[in-house]
Amino acid sequence: MTRYQAVGIGNAVVDMIGTCDDSFLARMGIEKGVMQLIGAERAEYLGENMQSPRQIAGGSVANTIAGLGALGLSTAFIGRVRDDAMGRSYAADMARAGTDFVNAPAPDGELPTSRSMIFVTPDGERSMNTYLGISTELGPEDVDDAVAGGAGLLFLEGYLFDKDKGKAAFMTAARAARAGGGQAGITLSDPFCVDRHRADFRALVPELDFVIGNEHEWKSLYQTEDLGAALEQAAEDSGTIVCTRSGRDVVLVGDGETVTVPVRAVKPVDATGAGDQFAAGFLYGMATGKPLTVSGRMGCIAAAEVIGHYGARPEASVRDMFAAEGLI
Repeated sequence: MTRYQAVGIGNAVVDMIGTCDDSFLARMGIEKGVMQLIGAERAEYLGENMQSPRQIAGGSVANTIAGLGALGLSTAFIGRVRDDAMGRSYAADMARAGTDFVNAPAPDGELPTSRSMIFVTPDGERSMNTYLGISTELGPEDVDDAVAGGAGLLFLEGYLFDKDKGKAAFMTAARAARAGGGQAGITLSDPFCVDRHRADFRALVPELDFVIGNEHEWKSLYQTEDLGAALEQAAEDSGTIVCTRSGRDVVLVGDGETVTVPVRAVKPVDATGAGDQFAAGFLYGMATGKPLTVSGRMGCIAAAEVIGHYGARPEASVRDMFAAEGLI
């Protein structure tokens, strides 16, 4: 069985990143600062109206796994792309990042490779418009049990719950990982995703070893405006709980302790990928046996690096940053 320190399963999405101002968002009918799912025609229209977009392999959990690969862990990603120009580019990008993209581009898919048009305003806020395309066809047949079963950490993308086939793939991978002695966890993805699948998430959380979400997602999951109450319930339901809070201290709960990790203020150039790279830093700490406080600090450092430039993946050596802070 192939052993990987970290494996991700999620939507394989090509990110198309461009800049704009607030008036452009209003003109295009784009809701600022959130991820919206769109159809093929809308994707085509927005793509045509982007100014010199930068194209790079993306997807929430894929970004996290690429970050872990850049930190030196052995990594793999389970996703689905079409055998088209974007799909082939995606697979090549993941390989260059040091991550095994274990599913070959599909020659017989009916839908094109997924893409997300990301519009970044001068304040660094990003507004994502995602056409899921062939990612909606990801199913249990795309999960190689030898890959998922060989994962030290398996990281799951909450967005997969939007399709029954994705949910089934998700559960197949989680069962294989835990049967192989690994730990499985999830990112809650966004509060709207939690709203759509609250009952499923509530049933799933007790079955997982770690769960990462932001304050809005945790409040949505437990239907309360009291974050403390939500996290207290989460801690009773699962193993390690992580809550990010948009520039404020990160709250981590695990092994009977609650710790907070301060966040250093950084003016964002592009907030795309902040949560994804926080997860990469945090999971690197988990994978290498660091205590909660150190893992949380690693997450904050990785997030700060990625918001300092355009794109959702690190450009500088985050490992060197950890070393400079005395964390490794």
